[in-house]
Amino acid sequence: MVQMKELFLGGLLMGLAGLVTTQGWCADGSTTNSPSPAAAAPNPATVDVLMDLFVKKGFVSQDEVDQVKAEADAYQTNATSQSPLSQWKISDGVKQMELFGDIRVRYEDRYVNDPTGGRVDMQRERYSLRLGLRGTFLEDFYYGMRLETSSNPRSSWVTMGGSSGPYGKSAAGIDVGQAYLGWKQGNWLDITLGKMPNPLYTTPMVWSGSIDPEGAAEQLKYSVGQADFFATFAQFVYEDFNPNNSSSGLGGLGSFNQSNPDIYQLAWEGGLAYHFTEQLSAKAAATIYQYFGIQPSTATSGSSSAPYYSDGYVGEGAYTGPGSAYPVNGWSGYGLNNNTPGYQSQGYANNQVGINKLLVLEIPAELDYNFSNLKARLFGDFAYNFEGNQRADAASTGYATYLANQLPPGATISGFAPQTSQVKAYQIGFGLGSSNVVYGPMQGLIYGTSSAKKAWEFRTYWQHIEQYSLDPNLLDTDIFNGLENMQGICAAFAYGFSANVIGSVRYAYASRIDNTLGTGGSSQDIPQVNPVNSYSIFQLDMTLRF
Repeated sequence: MVQMKELFLGGLLMGLAGLVTTQGWCADGSTTNSPSPAAAAPNPATVDVLMDLFVKKGFVSQDEVDQVKAEADAYQTNATSQSPLSQWKISDGVKQMELFGDIRVRYEDRYVNDPTGGRVDMQRERYSLRLGLRGTFLEDFYYGMRLETSSNPRSSWVTMGGSSGPYGKSAAGIDVGQAYLGWKQGNWLDITLGKMPNPLYTTPMVWSGSIDPEGAAEQLKYSVGQADFFATFAQFVYEDFNPNNSSSGLGGLGSFNQSNPDIYQLAWEGGLAYHFTEQLSAKAAATIYQYFGIQPSTATSGSSSAPYYSDGYVGEGAYTGPGSAYPVNGWSGYGLNNNTPGYQSQGYANNQVGINKLLVLEIPAELDYNFSNLKARLFGDFAYNFEGNQRADAASTGYATYLANQLPPGATISGFAPQTSQVKAYQIGFGLGSSNVVYGPMQGLIYGTSSAKKAWEFRTYWQHIEQYSLDPNLLDTDIFNGLENMQGICAAFAYGFSANVIGSVRYAYASRIDNTLGTGGSSQDIPQVNPVNSYSIFQLDMTLRF
């Protein structure tokens, strides 16, 4: 009888131990009695009933049952301490968290022709990774962060084989592409701080879709009937210079005081989206861009630093005429430095990045119609630089100064008269695609921002950007190589192979608008040609979204 009791108590102990160790733990640390498919644990209530029955039948005493329970609890404690369950602790203030981003691979072929027939052809295989987290906090706050494989603000692409040594890793980096916090009140107010997705309603004619501006933005919305009014005010930190001020002997100018004000870009946007019917809607906006903190360099001020955004934009190549030091009409002078005060430029013979005399009005618009399974879009953009004639005057003067400062044998050509009419830009296009995709000026299957299985999109547009119309540092570097004084056509098609995999093909061709002028801009893809007489690009992409 004693041996039977010992066997019974041992079995009871093992049963209780199995009960506590096969219980599952929820994400919040609580336990659940739900059994796994491999091994189902007994119900604790059933075990208690059985133990009470065994006490009544005299098989065991209550003291023995209590001892078995205590030993089972001790077994559970030891098992937990020896094999703790891993757990990712998230702040209680986080309401929602989303992993987002994409992996992209590309084949690309782009070429340019100069005015004499010279050509540069570049064929590349490329890849890109963008990985981020975004979500919401309590009290209507939200956040976002994203890492990218390139430090280039206008591209996250990396060229295969571009590192030192075969299969190297030096060309790819991990850089912060987005890092922002925001606060939202219903649908009427949204405030964002940090390095953020572009909050403006705009197009790739004015802004590269890869740029994530830094600073602050406030968005307002108000609906009246079928009209949705919106306004966006942005204060972007364009370039930080430090120290901003230094006394003589403490800066980089010896006995001269130094002043380097930071540069800010402000945007003031107001717009309207109107829903005529359930199928037909339209959207338009007007945006003014202003720049503050611009102070050109002088021989003693040191008021601007590389790459000399505050100095005068010239936009011309290095050509100085036949028989001169730079006789090739098409060489940009990439790799040279212009050290003439007020016209300085890092990496070019003439300034390609200056933002002097830019007061730009942009008017993007679109008209959308939903068919049963298709969505058609007419879209466009128009921009005008109100200070463009002064920008043209400064460029003409800057190029004449460059020619006049050439060392013997000197320049054999003269400059050009200010082309004060080259102050506008416009885009007009058409798109057609599946209705289950979200579209916009820089949204859709073509841009990889949304996807659906078997969805498709076709988009084409004509674009015209004059030499003194826009900020050259914001232009898309794929379409027309990020250059001004260019016009041409772009066409693209994309197809959703699955809910997350998109294939797309894109082609663009452009030519110079005004043969008197160069093609200004600072794209790093083919920087060595200016002026570009004609340009084309072919891209074949595969994108995985997550």
